Amino acid sequence: MKKSLAFSGAALLAAVAAWAALALLDGGGTGTASPSEPPVPATATIARQDLVDTKTVDGALTYSGEHLLTSGAAGTVTWVAAEGTVIRRGHPLLKIDQKPLVLMYGKLPLYRQLEQGVSDGPDVEQLERNLKALGYGDFLTVDERFSYATYLAVRQWQDDLGLQRTGRVDEAQVVFVPAAVRVTEAKVDVGGRAGPGQEVLTVSGIRRLVHVDLDTDYQALARKGARVSVKLPGGERINGKITSVGTVAKSAQSGQGQDSGKTTVDVDITLNKTPRTKLDQAPVDVELESERRKGVLAVPVEALLALREGGFGVEVVEGSAPRIVPVRVGAFGSGKVEISGTGLAEGMKVGVPAT
Repeated sequence: MKKSLAFSGAALLAAVAAWAALALLDGGGTGTASPSEPPVPATATIARQDLVDTKTVDGALTYSGEHLLTSGAAGTVTWVAAEGTVIRRGHPLLKIDQKPLVLMYGKLPLYRQLEQGVSDGPDVEQLERNLKALGYGDFLTVDERFSYATYLAVRQWQDDLGLQRTGRVDEAQVVFVPAAVRVTEAKVDVGGRAGPGQEVLTVSGIRRLVHVDLDTDYQALARKGARVSVKLPGGERINGKITSVGTVAKSAQSGQGQDSGKTTVDVDITLNKTPRTKLDQAPVDVELESERRKGVLAVPVEALLALREGGFGVEVVEGSAPRIVPVRVGAFGSGKVEISGTGLAEGMKVGVPAT
């Protein structure tokens, strides 16, 4: 299945070339190609079926939403979460001078120090929501005001983490991300130095997805919401759905890191179930559907004949008098081609090259 479109095209060209040669050797006239003698050695049945045109492309099994995290602390790195670790709310990502940088949930970055006296804002509410979820501040009201109750909740939280009980929260203590993350790469090593604003970790979401750098030649195959089939390492096959198609083309790189001259767009696919493999960046095969035709008449691609006057036909085998019937060609898929024409019906026999 991996080269289904390419295979169909090659088979079509082979069939056309073979039958065109027969037509030229047939000697004269402007009629259709004639079958060689003896009569057709093999036949196939015209079937009524669904045809799906597919293209298999390379992809990678990865995780959603990769991004970089920074720390506002300065000092020596004394602990870093291991690659592949999932970090949830309230847990440390790393420690600098044994002081943890803790993950909390929120869409706003911590762009200012939060303490009593700051102006009201959604960042305050974001902090209070996390404190409440972590079990701090029984009397804390989650709103946009940094109250005395917020101050007390922060001090209690700091005390439990071994931080100085200042009642203030800054970017040396907390980083906000929308949800739990998976550590992809540590940008600092234990024993190394870290400074304010330095990139310390690359993280991603914990949702598995398949990413494809799709050649722009095949961009029409990637429609948001379209169904796909993904073959994973070990032979596992999972269905999925295209959830994101990039709108900006980028240059593809060759194996030596050179510009290959091709351009690609980003395509993300959500899987219908969690794959067994835990590998990140595992190579996968993604089968894209370009067209689905329901209930059409179909024959093997090699049943097509090239006609002298142009176009295609099939050799209908009925009794001892085969006849050539011109056909209109439609969709291709799985080695078959959609045909239509006068006098064609499901169940008829057509000639195909002997195998």
